[in-house]
Amino acid sequence: MPKSLTPPLRKLKDEIEGHAKEFGLDFFDTRFEVVSYDELNMVAAYGGFPTRYPHWRWGMEYEQLSKGYEYGLSKIYELVINNDPCYAYLLESNSDVDQKLVMAHVYGHCDFFKNNFSFRHTNRRMIDDMANHATRVRRWVDKIGVEKVEDFIDRTLSLENLIDQHAPHIRRNPDPRRAEDEMKSNERVEGFKVDREYMRGFINPSEFLDSQRKRVEDEKQKAKKFPERPQRDVLQFLLENAPLEPWEADILAIIRDEAYYFAPQGQTKIMNEGWASYWHSTIMTRRALKDDEVIDYADRHSGTMGTRPGSLNPYKLGIELWRDIEDRWNKGRFGKEWDECDDLRARRSWDKKLGQGREKIFEVRKHYNDITFIDTFLTAEFALEQKLFVYGFNDKRNSWEILDREFRKVKNKLLQQLTNFGQPIIEVVDGNHENRGELLMAHKHDGQDLKSDYARETLRNVQSLWRRPACIITRYDNKGVLLRFDGQNHTEKKIDL
Repeated sequence: MPKSLTPPLRKLKDEIEGHAKEFGLDFFDTRFEVVSYDELNMVAAYGGFPTRYPHWRWGMEYEQLSKGYEYGLSKIYELVINNDPCYAYLLESNSDVDQKLVMAHVYGHCDFFKNNFSFRHTNRRMIDDMANHATRVRRWVDKIGVEKVEDFIDRTLSLENLIDQHAPHIRRNPDPRRAEDEMKSNERVEGFKVDREYMRGFINPSEFLDSQRKRVEDEKQKAKKFPERPQRDVLQFLLENAPLEPWEADILAIIRDEAYYFAPQGQTKIMNEGWASYWHSTIMTRRALKDDEVIDYADRHSGTMGTRPGSLNPYKLGIELWRDIEDRWNKGRFGKEWDECDDLRARRSWDKKLGQGREKIFEVRKHYNDITFIDTFLTAEFALEQKLFVYGFNDKRNSWEILDREFRKVKNKLLQQLTNFGQPIIEVVDGNHENRGELLMAHKHDGQDLKSDYARETLRNVQSLWRRPACIITRYDNKGVLLRFDGQNHTEKKIDL
């Protein structure tokens, strides 16, 4: 079981917390618990939470983490939960310098959780709700059976990315055209105007009125779209419209709720890890390190920042970009004058000594996510300095190699990997496709084709919830394709887009 802090660790916590506040970090109350490596692996397997609903994947993740630790391939140094208060875990076998580094890193994360706009709508009591989710699922297991519930969770987990990650920030105003359409839809069919009541049956026979009412009703049904606009939150659409049993709807709601909780962490991975690394580096090197701890700290820090050729380390990219922003705003390397300067000597020596760097990074920390962070602040000079290139696999040479060094292509490739977590954007466009109750989805093609095997399995799992055939419109080789699964067979049909 997790242990509370020992007096020496509490003293270290108070020291690091004091340094963090002196530098201007603003965070929720942070509670540290001491665990063994086995307990830390268990918590990490649950996504950082002490309790989750029962499922085989937690055991699989635990085995992977345990073997990685035992064979010396990996080690978890810090684990922190976005909650109020924040909870973080310390490995009991860590040295003092490790504990100080982890604490400083955690305070960076907690500051980011509290202040970045992406986390504004997250559930700050999720540690309690996760436990409630676990209780609800266990009750369904007792009532329905473990195999049936686990099979349903398997299918819904494969769809957990079919949410609208921007939905918590969107507030749509009522559409005035919709109100006008509703007024028209309420109009009654009265037939021709009749001056003399005894003539009504001759001028407006009941057969004529009935046919007119049927025509108006048919027109309303044709004009009514279902859904009214493309809906990116596929899970919500299924919750509201699929013929789910109560236990299925409850579990699907749990999966969706947790997917939205974790979404901001996926949207800010580079910023968040970079911010925490920036502050553990700043606090340790400027305040907390003792002379005899420098080598150990350098070893831990360099291990975290290490990057393999052809891969992207969010810790390294994040911390370097934060430092670059701070340096640029300290020296005034921004704005129209800087952008229009084409004198290389002047650019190298440019320093207006503005000293606005620290203020700027706190502003950026509040208002950006990974996409806007990279799009706004990644410069050609930074990409060259950090050796950012477009990599690809050469089948002939059987090796990874640099495909392109052009800055614009490097930046676009990175932004593409970050958009929607690098996953395809899928929307529900028709819940009654061809008036047969089929579910029609559309893939917003961004240059990357759907993986056919993934698309087929996704359709299979969507169809199992919708109980009717499920279809998706996509594009292969610049040609429109309709993929369909009817519960038994997959079919493909070429269409015009």
